[in-house]
Amino acid sequence: MAQSPSNSGIRLDKWLWAARFYKTRNLAKQAIEGGKVQYNGDRCKVSKEVQIGAELNVRVGFDTKTVTILALSDQRRGAPQAALLYEETADSIALREQHAADRKALGSAFAHSERPNKKQRRQIHRFQRIGE
Repeated sequence: MAQSPSNSGIRLDKWLWAARFYKTRNLAKQAIEGGKVQYNGDRCKVSKEVQIGAELNVRVGFDTKTVTILALSDQRRGAPQAALLYEETADSIALREQHAADRKALGSAFAHSERPNKKQRRQIHRFQRIGE
């Protein structure tokens, strides 16, 4: 794995891309600008130079991960090598698992974001007629 010395100045968006939090640097940039990434508890800019030992809060999808930077790299490698760049805190893992269990308990009510099918449309129409 190509690790850079701590004084080389890896940009935050490039590190997030190399650590495989986002598929492209542009997505990493949008997440940082949108406030979904916090560096040591504060909002930051895309060009922020990351340092070993810093703590990141990264929101990806429904989950928020709190990770500590262990190594720097500006090259995107496979997932096993990318996982060596950071370590997720135990509290973050427990919280993510709890949120996943809550989402699973909600079941299909939480997962439906597509158009209703024919049966569901009929139920909606029946419900609307009752309210009239």
